[in-house]
Amino acid sequence: MSSEEQTVPAVPTLPHGVLRRALDVLLACLGLALAAPLLAVAAIAIKLDSAGPVLYRQRRVGYGGRPFELFKLRTMVVGAERIGAGIYVTADDPRITRVGRVLRRWSLDELPNLINVLRGEMAIVGPRPTVAQQVVRYSDRQRRRLAVKPGITGWAQIHGRTELPWPERIELDLWYVENRSLWLDLRIIARTVWLIVSGHGLYSSDPQQGFAADQGDRAGASVPPPTPGTTDSSAISERPHARPGARADT
Repeated sequence: MSSEEQTVPAVPTLPHGVLRRALDVLLACLGLALAAPLLAVAAIAIKLDSAGPVLYRQRRVGYGGRPFELFKLRTMVVGAERIGAGIYVTADDPRITRVGRVLRRWSLDELPNLINVLRGEMAIVGPRPTVAQQVVRYSDRQRRRLAVKPGITGWAQIHGRTELPWPERIELDLWYVENRSLWLDLRIIARTVWLIVSGHGLYSSDPQQGFAADQGDRAGASVPPPTPGTTDSSAISERPHARPGARADT
């Protein structure tokens, strides 16, 4: 069995599990409906700004350790991992397109994640989905992150986002897994909305270096061995000396 297909015990279904799924579907449908004009404009802008697809897809590990394909808007030039800083991205990285900078600033590149929610692969709230190269390095405790569906936003994202060091970030994710409730989800959603409308975004303040994750086709991208204690929960790797403002494409 491959590392992507390794399963972990799922958290028992809660009495409000059906209600949570209904809320996810409702919010995803509402979000896509409201964002449709914006997505159309973004798609045109992306195509006019640089060659390549509007969307990029990446294989991530989700609920129970099962792999799925994550959807996002492309914000970097195609083949970004093979030029410049390679798999790392910095705040003023020239590989980020002009449109991509705007999308990242407001976390708009994450909107296609709503498709994953409708497909049942993600939830609105949960730990950010990671890649197989990280999952194989998880401790037994860290694998508890896979006991719930990955989310678009989460407890870690509203408490420092990717500015937090990995040990703190994963503990926040694990705390959510162990204490999740519908009320907690609503609190996280409300806080997320405030962060976005206030211009903070969810991922735009990452002072770490991250994986150049949106160049379109990332098959075969190399993954450097992580430094113990610094592995990013949503990207493959990060470097502690990155300049403020950089964001891993999580």
